[in-house]
Amino acid sequence: MNNAPFNPQQPWRPSRRSLIQLGGAGLFGIAGSELELAKALSGDGLGRGPSWGKAKSVILIFLQGGPSHIDLWDPKPHAPDDVKSSFETIESKVPGMEVTELLPRLATVTDKLTFVRSVSYSPVGLFNHTAAHYQMLTGYTADKVSPSGQLEQPSPKDFPNIGCQICRIKPPEAPTLPFVMLPRPLQESNVINKAGTAGFLGRAHDPYYLFPSGDDLDNTKMDRIQVEDLALRPDQSADRLSRRSRLRDLVSRTMPDMAAAVRDDELDRYTEQALSLVISGQARRAFDIQEEPDELRNRYGHTTFGQSCLLARRLVESGTRFVQVNWPKVANSDRHSWDVHKDLKVRMRDDAAPMLDSGLSTLIEDLDARGMLEDTLVLAVGEFGRSPRKGLSTSGNDNDPDGRDHWPYCYTAVMAGAGIKRGHVHGASDETGSAPINESGVHPSDLLATIYHSVGIDPSTLAYNHLNQPRELVKGDVVHSLFGDFS
Repeated sequence: MNNAPFNPQQPWRPSRRSLIQLGGAGLFGIAGSELELAKALSGDGLGRGPSWGKAKSVILIFLQGGPSHIDLWDPKPHAPDDVKSSFETIESKVPGMEVTELLPRLATVTDKLTFVRSVSYSPVGLFNHTAAHYQMLTGYTADKVSPSGQLEQPSPKDFPNIGCQICRIKPPEAPTLPFVMLPRPLQESNVINKAGTAGFLGRAHDPYYLFPSGDDLDNTKMDRIQVEDLALRPDQSADRLSRRSRLRDLVSRTMPDMAAAVRDDELDRYTEQALSLVISGQARRAFDIQEEPDELRNRYGHTTFGQSCLLARRLVESGTRFVQVNWPKVANSDRHSWDVHKDLKVRMRDDAAPMLDSGLSTLIEDLDARGMLEDTLVLAVGEFGRSPRKGLSTSGNDNDPDGRDHWPYCYTAVMAGAGIKRGHVHGASDETGSAPINESGVHPSDLLATIYHSVGIDPSTLAYNHLNQPRELVKGDVVHSLFGDFS
């Protein structure tokens, strides 16, 4: 071991051990990592088309809890009584894109949307929320899944959230926050934020978490947000940032090749720029939703979800690459949670659907009016749908006679922007909304692959896990037919 005192005036000759420590996974993977990053952005051989790289930003509306597709955007008015919704079906702006009476505002913007009515996967212990969150947001099935689908707490061995991978490979062009998650963590019971971290990429690639204080029934919390609410990553502070910056300067002077190697590692420039914005206060304006006209804020809805959608637009406008808006309620809970085992009619009509309808429809209208829908990809999706047959138990939970249980076999995702077809339905479910028909099923990993394609990243790119083993970003197929340029 080299115990010689450090002298900044002398050339630095690190030991092999110190090189490995500095490089994280070691210098020996650097060449491969650089090649993978180049491959990720090239799209060679993908038949990429005009939709490749069209999305400058992504807004993921993650409807944790699992909304009922039959009671929202895939109504089955002619199904048997124990299947069809209690809510009336209404026409929308586009024939064939009918919704239920719970979504009157969304019905007016279907000409800007695609409904993917055939999202589907067969669970391996994925009947409950946490494991399904993990599948939807990382593209992978967790290693340890109990029969109920519950997972362990977040681990540094986890696969990364898609937003962490995107911002690692393709950081924002503007000096801004790369990935913001709001307004609350993912949660099922006491398992908090599983699939909401950078996992094996390291905590330097975690999202910036904006979780303002107040419980899930407090719909005024977004009025009180301050940039100080944005959680700094636990391993970083202003002092530490400064020390790491000085270390990189030293490396740059003494070992230019090493400096190039760490440029995209945990000392990367976008992390430092984003943290400096928080420390210096330069990011405050993007978070000041009070700047918006009262009329627009009213249209979004004075709810945590509505104002989170508004803030998502402001963040994207400021250059943020990825925003994830989590539905503001513990997945397996009551009131406006989508987990409607009980009291479905009252909870969806009075609590959940009005928030969703005003927030999502206004976000789409607002982005389109500003010309931002051209290069912003929006995806609204839950971890699964709900059982077509009312009262059926699929997860071991008790259900009211009109309640619906978890159903990953067929449900709906809503997409818009960045070349996604307008006024379009992709795929179809059968007469009871139980399964996709005509081989139209879209796996969650296919949705993630499509997001990677849209931002200009090859989804087959390799990332190296905590054991330095290569893993594809996602093992899914891009759904090219979702894009308007597909022929």
